[in-house]
Amino acid sequence: MLIIWGILLLGLAACSGGMNHAGAAVEALSSGLDSTPRALLSPSPSPSHSPDSEERSEGFIPSPTSIPTPAICSQTTGRVESGELVTELLPEPLKYRVYLPPCYAEHLQRKYPALYWLHGQTYTEDQWLRLGAAETADRLIAEGVIPPLVMIFPGEQDHYTPPPDNTYGEALLNALIPHIEREYRVRSERTYRAIGGLSRGGNWAIYLGIAQHEYFGVIGAHSAPGFVNDSEQRLREWLRAIPEAHLPRIYLDTGADDRWRQYTLQLGEILTDENIPHEWHQFQGVHDESYWAAHLETYLRWYAQDW
Repeated sequence: MLIIWGILLLGLAACSGGMNHAGAAVEALSSGLDSTPRALLSPSPSPSHSPDSEERSEGFIPSPTSIPTPAICSQTTGRVESGELVTELLPEPLKYRVYLPPCYAEHLQRKYPALYWLHGQTYTEDQWLRLGAAETADRLIAEGVIPPLVMIFPGEQDHYTPPPDNTYGEALLNALIPHIEREYRVRSERTYRAIGGLSRGGNWAIYLGIAQHEYFGVIGAHSAPGFVNDSEQRLREWLRAIPEAHLPRIYLDTGADDRWRQYTLQLGEILTDENIPHEWHQFQGVHDESYWAAHLETYLRWYAQDW
């Protein structure tokens, strides 16, 4: 996958804003919903620096804190459901899986934060689950480290076409999210709706999370190499168009020996240049499933830290 980093944004240019966002690049803030798909970005020059340490972090990972559970739950494991969604936006039904936390069926008055987790190129909607997402969530919920949440795992069929020619992103926004919010008790506020992904899924998370910032308050990109045909300038324009009060929390990470590492560095530099708060982490590892499985707990703690 010869993919260049730059970042990605769906559709027509809506408000061009030249506003700069104040704050350090490692500070965590909140974000913003616009349903119009927008267009893609092109690469910027190679980053001017590269970390030498095995692990480098901008920002911090909070220490575990106990989160009180509002109702007693005797269950220790959640359950996973499978579904298909027919939409005119895609040539075939969109397959997805949903993780429901322990006692979801018993606590009928409760609504949950929603994490949309996207898989990598050539994989399917079960990738995060194979890596242990459900078991890790079960354990962290039982320990009171994170609150109960719903995780949605959409499947992508066209693994090689980038947006805007690929309508997968539009289907997620305009078909899957409304479907999930009708069928499951998830919160619809953007601060309780997160999107993240690994590899190509991380590309989509950045593309949708920044271009359509009003949908998501939390964005995670794990080893994301970027789509082709990206424009750095367009990325900067869309970042400047996000109201300061609606900035999302953003998390980037990559392995020290990841073959696409330079593009994650480049993205972090763009966010820093634009004064966009974010966390950037480098850990030991390469671009493979062992790396992402090893950091599942870190990811879930980070997504849920403000829920």
